[in-house]
Amino acid sequence: MSRLGMISIGQYVPGQSLVHRLDPRTKLVAVFLVVVTIFAASQGLSYALASVFVLGTVFLSRIPWTFIWRGLKPVWIILAVTYIFHIWFTREGEVLWTLGALSVYEGGVIQGAVITYRIVLLVIIASLVTLTTPPLVLTNGLERMLKPLAKWRFPAHELALMVAIALRFIPVLWQEADKIIKAQLSRGAPLASGTLWERVSALIPIIIPLFLSAFKRAEDLALAMEARGYRGAEGRTQFRQLKMQPRDYAALAVTGTYCLLLIMIEVV
Repeated sequence: MSRLGMISIGQYVPGQSLVHRLDPRTKLVAVFLVVVTIFAASQGLSYALASVFVLGTVFLSRIPWTFIWRGLKPVWIILAVTYIFHIWFTREGEVLWTLGALSVYEGGVIQGAVITYRIVLLVIIASLVTLTTPPLVLTNGLERMLKPLAKWRFPAHELALMVAIALRFIPVLWQEADKIIKAQLSRGAPLASGTLWERVSALIPIIIPLFLSAFKRAEDLALAMEARGYRGAEGRTQFRQLKMQPRDYAALAVTGTYCLLLIMIEVV
């Protein structure tokens, strides 16, 4: 296992599960609806329903739970910072603990836990899209969804291509950063010891090579695309045409039912 752990967003795990065989447009629409409902949830029953839906989707995808768990490791620092900020700056409810000018309120603890749990659900459901969909298929699905906007000269193909490239290079750059960190540690860089300022200063020899590597990869990719005659969306065709299947309509129906149930819980 690398020092940075394993990041799941941007990776694809081959499989034949029901989630793998869904149309990418179905997954994108379903994930959008789930994200909206997670942000709209405000009651315990709503979060329980959202949790059942997200965890049930993971079960249907047959992605190993250990893989999902390891994929959450890179965002632990974000979760920790989010929770700490809410504890410090949310002043609602009773005071639970006081140390000098710092007071921890009951509302801050609860709100921090709620926001942190939301982020966990969002990361899991967003990761499932890339874990169960090849990047090229995901690009085609996003392009097909944005194609009606081409009437107003919206660059649907270019935007979909940029998203696919960004997702593809997330794990690549993550691995590159891990290699640079190991190289710096072998040279005695104080990444895991020393004062806070020394650790921050030690990040500069990591960030600069990482940026140079990213620019080099971008240049190589541009040259490869140009050598293959890429000229944008004009005149391009697709070998595999996307077509909605009965399972896609069933998945959308289940997602719609979940959204209606959560809205009813919130309204009632």
